[in-house]
Amino acid sequence: MSASTRPRKDNLDALAVGTLLVCCMFWGFQQVLVKATVAELPPVFVSAVRGLGATLLLWLWCQWRGVKLFERDGSLWAGLLVGCLFAAEFAFIYIGLQHTTASRLTVFLYTSPFWVAALLPLFIRTEGLKPLQWVGMACAFAAVVFALREGFGGGGATGDLMGLAAGALWGLTTVAIRACNLTRISAEKLLFYQLAVSTAVLVGVSHGMGEPWGGSWSGFAIGSVAVQTVVGAFASYLAWMWMLGHYPATKISAFVFLTPLFALLFGLLWLGEAVTLTLVLSLALVAVGIVLVNRK
Repeated sequence: MSASTRPRKDNLDALAVGTLLVCCMFWGFQQVLVKATVAELPPVFVSAVRGLGATLLLWLWCQWRGVKLFERDGSLWAGLLVGCLFAAEFAFIYIGLQHTTASRLTVFLYTSPFWVAALLPLFIRTEGLKPLQWVGMACAFAAVVFALREGFGGGGATGDLMGLAAGALWGLTTVAIRACNLTRISAEKLLFYQLAVSTAVLVGVSHGMGEPWGGSWSGFAIGSVAVQTVVGAFASYLAWMWMLGHYPATKISAFVFLTPLFALLFGLLWLGEAVTLTLVLSLALVAVGIVLVNRK
């Protein structure tokens, strides 16, 4: 039975759980990897190179799989919007990692589900929040205030705010996809919009910021960008979209919270980043909020 005709499953099996664990572990590791890389290379330029490589890989994948990317289906303007939001998100992530730790930025980045929960009902009435979900939103707000307070006191507020902005843009991307009904197109084409458009935008932003594109790359920088491109922006995103097509989205989303935990662990082990009580408590509040927001 082909992937396109395989029925959806109501529960996560061993394949899904294993894939999710690997993806979340890598996404947490990737934040630390990017943090180490932008100390050597211009941040927006790195993000653009990553996006360019992933776009080419996705195009080759679609050629092999026979997925049509350029047929007219009325999705162009919505796709351009989603791509621009995607570009802004990653610009904030890559620049923000120059100003704060990977673990702190990841906590703020993963406030994305709360932006979706707060904004989506404005476009889709059936997505309105119930009282218990509003409690979850309150937990998320408290977590952000709690963590930002430490950032302002320690001088890392710039990076924290960029992480929060990236989380909001991630949420807005999801809202735009749902509100514009982009779920009607193939997952590959939707990802292509995000990668291709964001790459073009990030190249322009990098040039406008005057980032140097020349210079020599160390072996670490080459390997890092290659991993971010092949595993991060291409393989893990395709795996995520494949899982969304075969398993319940709410059960999959619960695993995403593991990413900040992995980022905190890798940041501690590799970069020696401080793990403060405030950060741990903020992480716990975000976890509680995510669980409550996803309750039906």
